[in-house]
Amino acid sequence: MVKKIIARTYLWLVLLMLYAPIIIIMIYSFTESKVLGNWTGFSTKLYTSLFTSSSHHSLINALINTATIALIAATVSTILGSITAIGIYNLKSSGRKMISFVNSIPILNGDIITGISLFLLFVALGISQGYFTVVLAHITFCTPYVVLCVLPRLKQMNSNLYEAALDLGATPMQALRKVILPEIKPGMISGFILALTISIDDFAVTVFTIGNEGLETLSTYIYADARKGGLTPELRPLSTIIFVVILALLIVVNYRAGKSKKK
Repeated sequence: MVKKIIARTYLWLVLLMLYAPIIIIMIYSFTESKVLGNWTGFSTKLYTSLFTSSSHHSLINALINTATIALIAATVSTILGSITAIGIYNLKSSGRKMISFVNSIPILNGDIITGISLFLLFVALGISQGYFTVVLAHITFCTPYVVLCVLPRLKQMNSNLYEAALDLGATPMQALRKVILPEIKPGMISGFILALTISIDDFAVTVFTIGNEGLETLSTYIYADARKGGLTPELRPLSTIIFVVILALLIVVNYRAGKSKKK
């Protein structure tokens, strides 16, 4: 009994530490105060100001850049990661272990190392840095995460299904589309959402590959804003909106995954 109480208390303390800052931001997004922690009464002015005030044009641009980069990077990395996972799954045991180890290196590697490496690569190749290089960088570090999401689904799949489809007259492409893709679809969706979240959240890789063309993402905008001595109050409602959208996506995906398991 005592162990259960201690375990539950520890769990709630961890959850409190993780979510308390987010809850505080959400609460203070509904007040006009420019200083976080100073409640001046309930108001939705920051929300209306975020999307109507012309003074926050650069913030909205940063949000649009972040969203488009994340969507492109997540989509491409999901395709590449899924193809890579299928390739790894079909290797022999020794080759599978080696490639899986190589795939894990970018994940275990520090973001700043990845950012510096990509920066030096783009400089060596003479590629001017900007939107294109940021997208390439995000695809590069998101793809290994998608591979990790898809591989377990392939291992759970009956390996004879693909061969059975071929024996019944299906072409390799038809077997891939009708047999393998439906099996790994939950892993692909999870990988897409994970890649989307990682791309939105990234700063270290972005700051090294963004160049000097004036391009800004949310992470670089917030960093520059913080260096000025404070954060724009409208970042509070923006953070709340992003959190709620990501949370809703996760709930929908988990709900659909639960329904598919019951079937």
